[in-house]
Amino acid sequence: MRGFVGPRNRRRRLQLRTGEGISRLVNDQPEIEWRIAPGPVPYEEALATMEARVAAIQAGAASELVWLVEHPPLFTAGTSADPAELFNPSGFPVFDAGRGGRYTYHGPGQRVVYLMLDLDKRGRDVRRLVASIEDWIIVTLAELGVSAHRAAGRIGIWVGEGPSEAKIAALGIRVKRWVTLHGLSINVDPDLSHFGGIVPCGISEYGVTSLAALGKDMPMSRVDAALNSSFPRFLNSLSNLNQVT
Repeated sequence: MRGFVGPRNRRRRLQLRTGEGISRLVNDQPEIEWRIAPGPVPYEEALATMEARVAAIQAGAASELVWLVEHPPLFTAGTSADPAELFNPSGFPVFDAGRGGRYTYHGPGQRVVYLMLDLDKRGRDVRRLVASIEDWIIVTLAELGVSAHRAAGRIGIWVGEGPSEAKIAALGIRVKRWVTLHGLSINVDPDLSHFGGIVPCGISEYGVTSLAALGKDMPMSRVDAALNSSFPRFLNSLSNLNQVT
């Protein structure tokens, strides 16, 4: 896996943590653990892990965490979820997520990235955080050969134009005493028919797509490498608005 190396003694490497592997530092930042779950993570376990880690970060007892997971098929409801937008013909479990937004699908073939970051250290600016996450997704997808963009008035990250425009990534954040929970998801190769059980993020006029549907077949590890490659830019953008596109 690629690291990030600058001038000697001035920039430290960013190291990945896979399963229960390695934790490391990012560019002289306080320690951030980067963890990749080795298998599907039940949603209840993910929520409990986030809540416990956030409490530990707030208490100064744990480092910040970036946690990359996949989930079994399920729907999550944000604080603005409308029950009329949930159809669920497959009977997937539905969870109250506690984040902003509406209904979202998670399942195999989708990379979910949970961010537990201390905004006391990185700037108490939630709008900048959201813009920085959007930028991180766009830069990551560009590294994977996909041109993506924001769409005015619509949540998420999109590809294509006109009638063919479709969502490829979603984000939803909660901030608790200035530590973040939840994060983003990128559709790598999920079963896109599963999105038919909801109105994704309350937007019915446009479809949902994936890297595989766009002809970009790749292992999840390739997506993880691209996320890792663009992560220092994301961190820098939290304290430098000019780096947010």
